[in-house]
Amino acid sequence: MSSATRRLVLAAGLVLLAAAALAQGAPPSELQGFETTALSIRTAAGEHRFTVELARSPRQQSQGLMFRRRLAADAGMLFLHPVPRRATMWMKNTFIPLDMLFVAADGRITQIVERTTPHSLEVIASDRPVSAVLELNAGTAARLGIRIGDRLVHPAFRDAS
Repeated sequence: MSSATRRLVLAAGLVLLAAAALAQGAPPSELQGFETTALSIRTAAGEHRFTVELARSPRQQSQGLMFRRRLAADAGMLFLHPVPRRATMWMKNTFIPLDMLFVAADGRITQIVERTTPHSLEVIASDRPVSAVLELNAGTAARLGIRIGDRLVHPAFRDAS
């Protein structure tokens, strides 16, 4: 994808996100933009491709997928941590039920929490330090046969083929 196309996609996403946030009372000046990138998951059944938004900064990670009403079937959000740590997530202001995949530094999935509850304040935590969390639409892990030990392929993870 060209940089001009990437900027256009990002701008369109920000407009939609701002509209959704206004409907929920969130000030648009506080909304973060996200870079998009390709990511794939290697499973026993094959490779599954996604376009994900990258949540790198603390502000981006705090916002995550809040205020969104839909997420494309082949889309998601990848929360990246520069140093592996125990990740904690919640569903405050999140309308979309999600699958959360907790990921080690080499891209291996170490834990999967399926079908999270929208708007829940319950903390969803990794059971060990991770380098990333991938959020996908609820049911995606089961539908595609994604399991613990499967591998995310993306530049953020060192190659451990």
